[in-house]
Amino acid sequence: MSRLTLRLPETLHQQLAQVAEQEGVSLNQYIVYALTRQSVNAPVRGFDTASMQPDPEIERQRSLFEALKGGLGEAAPADIEAILAQREVGSCEPELTPETIERLQAKLQAAKH
Repeated sequence: MSRLTLRLPETLHQQLAQVAEQEGVSLNQYIVYALTRQSVNAPVRGFDTASMQPDPEIERQRSLFEALKGGLGEAAPADIEAILAQREVGSCEPELTPETIERLQAKLQAAKH
């Protein structure tokens, strides 16, 4: 795991700490989550940054994926639960404590209802 020293305005630090506390995670975990989410959803992904035009190969693959996904249809909730029950459980990041996992599972369960 890498280490990064970051200088940021005190107000931003306080805001991030407050959001992390509301989410029930450490400031470090929240910042890693936010940066991961930003990098995954970056608007330049798949674009030629010089012209901001979509990369034709990525667009072709996206189109093929959407066509494949459209042909799959919908799965019944019971089927999804059965498949998830059979999946292999992997190990978590060392920073994910059992308490954090329990809070996340509770939030996911509450979102179902």
